[in-house]
Amino acid sequence: MKFIIVFVLIIHTLSMIVAHGKKVNIDHKKTIVKSGCDLFKGRWVYDESYPLYETSQCPFIEKEFDCQKNGRPDQFYLKYRWQPTGCNLPRFNGEDFLRRYKGKSVLFVGDSLSLNQWQSLTCMLHITVPQAHYTLVRIGDLSLFTFTSYNIKVMFSRNAFLVDIFSENIGRVLKLDSIEAAKTWKGINVLIFDSWHWWLHTGRKQPWDFIQEGNNRFRDMDRLVAYEKGLKTWANWIDTNIDINKTRVFFQGVSPDHINSEQWGTPRESTKFCEGEEKPLLGTKYPGGPHPAELVLERVLSGMKKPIKLLDITTLSQLRKDGHPSVYGHGGHRDMDCSHWCLAGVPDTWNQLLYASLIQN
Repeated sequence: MKFIIVFVLIIHTLSMIVAHGKKVNIDHKKTIVKSGCDLFKGRWVYDESYPLYETSQCPFIEKEFDCQKNGRPDQFYLKYRWQPTGCNLPRFNGEDFLRRYKGKSVLFVGDSLSLNQWQSLTCMLHITVPQAHYTLVRIGDLSLFTFTSYNIKVMFSRNAFLVDIFSENIGRVLKLDSIEAAKTWKGINVLIFDSWHWWLHTGRKQPWDFIQEGNNRFRDMDRLVAYEKGLKTWANWIDTNIDINKTRVFFQGVSPDHINSEQWGTPRESTKFCEGEEKPLLGTKYPGGPHPAELVLERVLSGMKKPIKLLDITTLSQLRKDGHPSVYGHGGHRDMDCSHWCLAGVPDTWNQLLYASLIQN
């Protein structure tokens, strides 16, 4: 009986402290494991303690992501933290990450949005142990960041479609049912995949001349249909070849662009894409609705035999119309980039969510 009374008094005292706005030290890891809430549903809140790092601490960050160095004048976009509804996102612990995966390998596979996330994670880990020796080597489309004292490799493999493109006599052929590149994914401890943006490219940016499925060859097809066919090839390979007891597999989710301001409630004629956007959208829902490619991805993942974890970053990223380089991706006003993300920035939250997913199980 005494135990019950004391327990009730403790709960009452904590609730009174929270009600009066005082800080309570919470074990974030225990909170999310016990509550089981959806970490991907929530809102962005202003936090003066952000960003998590300065890019000057990570000299290896690509110029195109270093918006402050490229002259972006505002800093509000650096000060927002993701707050899930009903629970807390655990604080990223780089030393814990490095200890957990000592002697192991982490591989990001995808396009330049995957590069964005990989660069964020390597920086978040580096600032945790700034004196630890590291090497950064690029071999073709593979980048290897190794923390030598921990013998952990955090890698990025540039593979925008996941399925194969072959050069043949007729030209470059995107083969929706071929995935030979996947042989390099075997033996990796953590795999994080990403694919979408390059499926939309046309004209000079389109890296293929024909699409092929089986013996059928096409000049073009509905890009969402092609995307789903390619994803199913990837899903079949994962189901057949990956032992989930040895390899954790994640899909990054679809990273949105912010080109059409009408989707976030601003007349198109009053804005220049994402340029000049300094703050995120308030609330928990994106006015433009769900991303069509994300719906395709969810459908494919739900049909898989193996339990693959979706890093459901689409909606939370849709709310961040302020997070892109815009004209500060290359140090001038030559290009408008509303697809990639400034660092520090939104991809840091993706990696906090990745870390939370890793420590939950």
